[in-house]
Amino acid sequence: MFSALPPKPTSPGDPGIVNESTPSLAAKTPTLHMICGKIAAGKSTLARRLADAPATILISEDVWLATLYRDEQRTVAEYARNARRLREVMGGHIEDLLRAGLSVVLDFPANTVANRQWMRGLFEKAGAAHRLHVIDVPDAVCKARLLQRNAAGTHEFTVSDAEFDEITGYLVPPSADEGFETIVYRDA
Repeated sequence: MFSALPPKPTSPGDPGIVNESTPSLAAKTPTLHMICGKIAAGKSTLARRLADAPATILISEDVWLATLYRDEQRTVAEYARNARRLREVMGGHIEDLLRAGLSVVLDFPANTVANRQWMRGLFEKAGAAHRLHVIDVPDAVCKARLLQRNAAGTHEFTVSDAEFDEITGYLVPPSADEGFETIVYRDA
């Protein structure tokens, strides 16, 4: 899908940046990993890398939606409806995984305040740690990757430039006021 992994986080001295090499509470307790970024920014690639950690489960929204709603996913409105349905059914399951001592990489877009509030509820109810991974990649890079991904047919969904623009219009970067432990990745 992508030829390169997202770049490593920016310098740990930046406000809101967690140094991945420093042992922390998250290294010892179950952690919910959330990912914010545009389509084709590298969210799923990062999610797979994070899920390589011991006792870590990957849950991919795209895989579940493609399986459950393959013929009901033709518009952004249908995606929004189906994603809401999936969140409703998966929430308790994700909390149970965290309570059982497993970390969860949630490959669902943490791109809106509402989605992040839902995710916050999961780790808070489960008493788990969290990390919000933010991938900050320019639109031009994402669109070039999207063009390659669409041509290769390796992703569950094909997304047009117009759909990319529409969905990107909903992206609200997290603010410090939201209180997440954040790791930011920038394109080199």
